[in-house]
Amino acid sequence: MFSKKEKTSELEGTTPPEYEGGYQDDAQVICPAHTTERRLVHKIDLHVIPFLCIMYLLAFLDRVNIANANVFGLSTELGIAAKNSDKYNTALVIFFVPYVLFEIPSNILLKKLKPRIWLSICMFGFGFVTIMQGLVKNYSGLLATRFFLGVFETGMFPGAFYLIGMWYRRHEAQRRYSFFFSSTTLAGAFGGLLASAIGKMDGLRGYQGWRWIFILEGTLTCVVSFFFFFLLPNFPEEVKWLAEDEREFVKARLQLDQGKSAAERPITIRDVGRVFRDPKIVVGGFMYFGLIVPAYGYAYFSPTIIQSYGYSPIQTQLHSVPPWAAAFGFAMTIAWFSDRLKHRFLFAIFPICVCIAGFAILISVHNHRNVQYAALFLVAMGAYSAMPVIICWFNMNLGGHHRRAIGSAWQVGFGNIGGIIAVYAFLKKDAPKYTPGYSICIAFVCLSALSCLLYFVMCTWQNKSRDKAVTDVGLTDYEKTELGDMSPDYRYLL
Repeated sequence: MFSKKEKTSELEGTTPPEYEGGYQDDAQVICPAHTTERRLVHKIDLHVIPFLCIMYLLAFLDRVNIANANVFGLSTELGIAAKNSDKYNTALVIFFVPYVLFEIPSNILLKKLKPRIWLSICMFGFGFVTIMQGLVKNYSGLLATRFFLGVFETGMFPGAFYLIGMWYRRHEAQRRYSFFFSSTTLAGAFGGLLASAIGKMDGLRGYQGWRWIFILEGTLTCVVSFFFFFLLPNFPEEVKWLAEDEREFVKARLQLDQGKSAAERPITIRDVGRVFRDPKIVVGGFMYFGLIVPAYGYAYFSPTIIQSYGYSPIQTQLHSVPPWAAAFGFAMTIAWFSDRLKHRFLFAIFPICVCIAGFAILISVHNHRNVQYAALFLVAMGAYSAMPVIICWFNMNLGGHHRRAIGSAWQVGFGNIGGIIAVYAFLKKDAPKYTPGYSICIAFVCLSALSCLLYFVMCTWQNKSRDKAVTDVGLTDYEKTELGDMSPDYRYLL
């Protein structure tokens, strides 16, 4: 299955390490006789991507539906609608406290318990908390439910990215990452349509429309979680829907691209310390951190911004849909070209520039509703297209289970500190111009761009240094596996 002496390969599109990234190794792998590699990858796609997409669509929907609920009177009924009150912002920010703190522990548990078990438990948990959010009687209840929503959602995003990264070669991954990440844009669009329909239930059984948004969407999540206990994928070494020879082939093709995964050994606290000795890990966190501020700023406040243009609550929800749909199309286009050209850096920078252009219009144009609305398209398209490229680029450059589990959780956990900044960037007293909020978003998008440039330079420098260095330094296979992408044989994708 995996021999350095084999010269025949059915792997398609193989290129030298200096162009594609990966290990400098002339090993080849042979696909099982009863299938082809393309069919096998398609089989993996059908078993991995759709279920993770639905899972995260529901997670993001349950996280940001508070913005739709607020349009239908949440703040008014709970008594937090005073003009200069920041209580609504505090309710948003408390979600991020556990969400940031528990990312790395969650990924360690995901590896220990298996993804299918851990993710479905978390899914039921945040669905149940969302239902409770629709039944709160006061502001304290809202704070408590938002906190526990953060607890249960903490594993969704880094866990899914970690899992996807263990299934695909690097030049295959961007379209899968972007399609998965676009669950957020689909959730934004779906949430607006759903909220406009649910809002018409206002008064049913004595509940206002905003309560029904939480109750019905949370119930949907709980029901789906029972099915997903059986449907969510595990790691390639553990699934039963692949034949034994197919599992061996998948492991071999990934090993050729990324090195051995060390799936058999547990992740320890010492692994965490070793991972953070690499400065690229820290830079990867800032790449994502800079985009979280505009992304959550848009997700949480775009309905309020659109409503300020003079639309009714129902019209506001419907007008929130098209920018999300445009963001989905743009993200998938960027992903296709990025995988096709086996390059990440420029495909992260271009959407970032689109995002900056959108905020520049919003901060300077205040008397033309159509232009302002068009700028929201640019913001959503730019932010939600650059983020999956950055996450895929960083995650797929991490070798081995231990480095990828810790690194992906760190990037998402640290990055989501930006969510705390985002919810205090857009305050009621700044409406309708929101000049401070737009200015803060521009600054953080620029921080992301500079971090991407630094990461690109660091990866380029390390690739060139390893090309010039002596390849055989006497390391055993075990030592190379422990080093992951720090191995002298490894080359980073740029």
